Amino acid sequence: MASICKNRFDNLNKIQSFDPTTQYREIYKLMTTYEFPWDMNQALSFALFRTYAVPTIGSLLAHTGELLGRVQKRYDDTVVVLDAILENGPNEGDGLAALRRMNQMHNAYNISNDDMLYVLSTFVVTPIRWMDDYGWRPMSENEKVAAANYYRDLGRRMGIREIPESWQSFTEFLDGYENAKFAFDKGGADVASSTIELFTTFPPNQLLPKSLVYKMSYALMDEPLLNAFGFPSPNPTFKALVRWGLKLRGKVVEQLPPRKTPKWPREMPQVRSYPKGYDIEKVGTFPPHQSSSPEPN
Repeated sequence: MASICKNRFDNLNKIQSFDPTTQYREIYKLMTTYEFPWDMNQALSFALFRTYAVPTIGSLLAHTGELLGRVQKRYDDTVVVLDAILENGPNEGDGLAALRRMNQMHNAYNISNDDMLYVLSTFVVTPIRWMDDYGWRPMSENEKVAAANYYRDLGRRMGIREIPESWQSFTEFLDGYENAKFAFDKGGADVASSTIELFTTFPPNQLLPKSLVYKMSYALMDEPLLNAFGFPSPNPTFKALVRWGLKLRGKVVEQLPPRKTPKWPREMPQVRSYPKGYDIEKVGTFPPHQSSSPEPN
């Protein structure tokens, strides 16, 4: 996994040699930590952001207060929990502990299977679309299949039912759910604004005026998402400029040598809650009266 790649497409060639039906975790790990570390982090952050536009999700997140009063820690907890599962696998050690923590947090609230399935779908579909638009290359079919299988496995361990069987089916479910469910909710809009406020503090955003970071964020959103949060539609020229800048970044990254060592999301400069490290079993929220989580298998 950590062998030095001499050619920009060596990792892709390695990915193409894997079977995405059985080696999906190896493929997804290469994608996340070698091929697209920055882009995957951005895409998955945007994936979670989209979920706030579903009122049953946005209002619940506002009710817990975590994404309003402790948004930095909530962001970091999500990163380190998902990192632990990806790095160690879900069957033992920190990976199993992280999976149990995630299930405990979710099972403390009455979340519908459909909402859980929608969140899972954003993790499959949003990175595919992000790479199509802004990545240094689009995902290969092997990578798309592996991503779907990775989250199918994770979803099963979370107790989610009726999980789509392909990345195409995930896409169909996501689009249908957003069309049916996206709507304005004050709680969801407050959580979205709180999250963008956090983004203004991330390097290098902290060097820019906050108002500009807000406008740049709006420029990356589609109209249904903007409407669900009550955000203004960006100036078309400014929107095109922001998106062109991300596309240009992808072209620059394409010319860079391949990564020689993995870059984990938890190593990104915006993750700041645990400068001295963390115990994965103590990460996250511990609401009162938690129900017991299903035993992962």
